[in-house]
Amino acid sequence: MVLSEETLAKLRRMFGLNLYEVRIWTALLSRGKSTAGELSEIANVPRSRTYDILESLEKKGFVMMKMGKPIQYLAIPPNEVIERAKANLEKEKKMKEKMLDELKKSKEMSELQLLFKQGIEYIDPLDLSGVVRGRENIYARLEAMINNSKKHVNIVVPPSEVKDKFEAVKKAIEKAKKRGVKVNIITKSTPENKDLIQAVAKMANIKEKDLNARIAIADNKQVLFMLLPHEEVHPKYDVGVWVQSELFANALNKMIGQ
Repeated sequence: MVLSEETLAKLRRMFGLNLYEVRIWTALLSRGKSTAGELSEIANVPRSRTYDILESLEKKGFVMMKMGKPIQYLAIPPNEVIERAKANLEKEKKMKEKMLDELKKSKEMSELQLLFKQGIEYIDPLDLSGVVRGRENIYARLEAMINNSKKHVNIVVPPSEVKDKFEAVKKAIEKAKKRGVKVNIITKSTPENKDLIQAVAKMANIKEKDLNARIAIADNKQVLFMLLPHEEVHPKYDVGVWVQSELFANALNKMIGQ
């Protein structure tokens, strides 16, 4: 069985392999066990590179070397490879989180904050706004607003978006509650989202209003509002506008009754 170039490309992206690695790995899968020379011919990979590639695949958990001579390699079942890849991702994630937490307390972070503080002084108030494209980026901006809030956050959510938005910013809301920040969720309860809203109510204040809008206001300073209906736009093409304006934030809070 010969895999298509499209499949090989997808495997490369999924497992973080280079072209020669994915060719050697899939060639070994098709044989079960094989020598480096045989794999070189099957995968159309230079023989001089094959041993290095097999060593790399062995370290990554894709193959193992068989005992005895001539030296042969055994294919590891794909489901085991996937589980190891997941474990490695989790390990890498924890390492990066630790590095970022250490960066927060470092001298370099202080220097970065100073650079930003100096730079922001030269920004015209009219420049403190921006377009946020893509729902993932919109939710990331909302999460940052909640994390940086000191007093209160008001979030207007249409019933159709309660599930997606809550899952995206749940951790930020939990942290805000521990800091004493009051988070208000303005939405309408429906038979479909009733149970979810009850869960949200454990960490935020639920205000029953049918405003049919997508707005977030943090500390009467920052506003994030979406331009398109949640249920009518693909997440990739969702668009939000972020504005830092006390005047606008206060006006919106009054309009939504907060």
